[in-house]
Amino acid sequence: MAQPAVSSWNDRDAIKMNACHVFEDGLRLEVLQDVEEVACRAADWLADRLIRLIEANGFAVLAISGGRSPWPMFRRLVLNEAIAWKDVHIVQVDERVAPAGDVDRNWTIASEVFGVVVPQHNLHPMPVEEESLGLAAGLYADLLDRLTEGNGIGIVHLGLGADGHTASLFPGDEVLHVQDRAVAVTNQPYMGRRRMTLTLPTIDCAQHVLWQVVGSDKSLMLKKLVHQDRSIPAATVRRSAAMILADVAAASELEIA
Repeated sequence: MAQPAVSSWNDRDAIKMNACHVFEDGLRLEVLQDVEEVACRAADWLADRLIRLIEANGFAVLAISGGRSPWPMFRRLVLNEAIAWKDVHIVQVDERVAPAGDVDRNWTIASEVFGVVVPQHNLHPMPVEEESLGLAAGLYADLLDRLTEGNGIGIVHLGLGADGHTASLFPGDEVLHVQDRAVAVTNQPYMGRRRMTLTLPTIDCAQHVLWQVVGSDKSLMLKKLVHQDRSIPAATVRRSAAMILADVAAASELEIA
């Protein structure tokens, strides 16, 4: 996919299709025609950053989100033979507290998709099966620190919920305000499951952040994210290293030229 033209953007501008709009705080936004185009562009964007990170550091750490949207994109990504997959570590942005192999677990699909190309010892699921979830979250935080050599996760992939959540940082949950831990567990269940999640400070320390936002049910929340309406958790994430890739349906509340 060709690289889009880059232009600065402010609140008075219309969003142009297939162009990269750069905000004053560094946030980048691209609006593409449909879900498939977003998946293709996201896979290419991730591949480019993974290759650069491996060239610079000898390794790359990719934190993946779940939900419905990312899996076609991730399946496309793992076909890229230019990536030295042996040097890639896969970690999780968040996970539902459920048994191994459960259909509710993001890792059930993730292990299938990435296990084809990434060595098993480089696949790092969140330990949500442990009896003490708080202790398990702390151990996962220690793992992340070792993998990243204390320099922050290379790439964090994020989605956007229809309620404005990202990762498992839900409106009203105390986990949204955790500042002293890299990984934490939600106080309440969501869709029947408690979640383990990266905390906001951990996401903010990432070298790159990719938002993948598709569907008309995300349109109001995408508008709030773009305009930094901090009433939603997603809009509290650091923007300077972030790229948003959205389809036309998700961007319908934005003015598109």
